[in-house]
Amino acid sequence: MAALTPEGKVKKRLTEMLKRHKVWYFFPGNNGFGKSGLPDIIAIIRGRFVGIEVKADKSKKPTELQWKTGREIKEAGGSWFLVYDDETILTVETYIRVGS
Repeated sequence: MAALTPEGKVKKRLTEMLKRHKVWYFFPGNNGFGKSGLPDIIAIIRGRFVGIEVKADKSKKPTELQWKTGREIKEAGGSWFLVYDDETILTVETYIRVGS
């Protein structure tokens, strides 16, 4: 089995938490036919669309298109999170437990 990348390790911890809370989610693959800038993980939490962008660590920043997509998700009534460590994963878990 191949070793996980630093971003892959964050995704693994995040998805383990989502599974514990029985959150429906998926990874939207972009094979050239999808929309660019989509978050790494799309979820539905309490009936609300949630996008989660995952980075390897705090120094890695979303692209301008990823920021724009996050703003558009929020403007449309969804939620968007940037996750890169256990503390930011906890932010998503708090949202799951108590809402926005």
